[in-house]
Amino acid sequence: MSISRKLSANTHVNVWRNAIDIHDLARPSAYVAALRDVLARLDTSSIDAITDVLLRARDEGRTVFIVGNGGSASTGAHMATDLCKVAAVDGQPGVRAISLPDNVALLTAWSNDEAYEYSFAGPLQAYIEPGDVLIAISASGRSPNVLEAVRVANRARAITVGLTGFGGGELARLAQISLVVDAYDYGLVEDAHLTVNHALTAAVRAQIRLASEIEQKKAA
Repeated sequence: MSISRKLSANTHVNVWRNAIDIHDLARPSAYVAALRDVLARLDTSSIDAITDVLLRARDEGRTVFIVGNGGSASTGAHMATDLCKVAAVDGQPGVRAISLPDNVALLTAWSNDEAYEYSFAGPLQAYIEPGDVLIAISASGRSPNVLEAVRVANRARAITVGLTGFGGGELARLAQISLVVDAYDYGLVEDAHLTVNHALTAAVRAQIRLASEIEQKKAA
């Protein structure tokens, strides 16, 4: 399936599940079992589509911006690091990825002077260009500043990717590609998002290495 077809499909996974019962978590093994079940239900076709978007952005010299709050901000920083550093292989650069929450001075300036809703949208108005990528991470899919960032990116003709859970929320509707983790527990959703990050990084790294090996054979 081509990237354009995947983008237009706007893949959503919206299978309802009950939130995990706190009484079922008296033993850590119960959480591990629940996480294993959540990971087994991940929509791998959406992960493949996001991989294609990241590779195309890298090949075209685009920038990947990542936004999120709290645990999702931490995942975003981890993702930016992995895509830029871990994906770099055989002397080839990784993906130009930037986690906007990492710039605390800029985030708090927009939050204090305007409103927290514009903490990511404000910087994006200056940074983002057509063809760039925004990865928006929100477990609930309802974070106002994350949603506003997606709106700005869509208007700028960037490619928007949403990582969410809890049925998807507004983020699943706004993002051009959305991966909705089939869970209603913040820990499970955040763990799944981090797993998706590692899956994306591994796939991008492998594709970069494969392309490098092909070029080396051509040059031999």
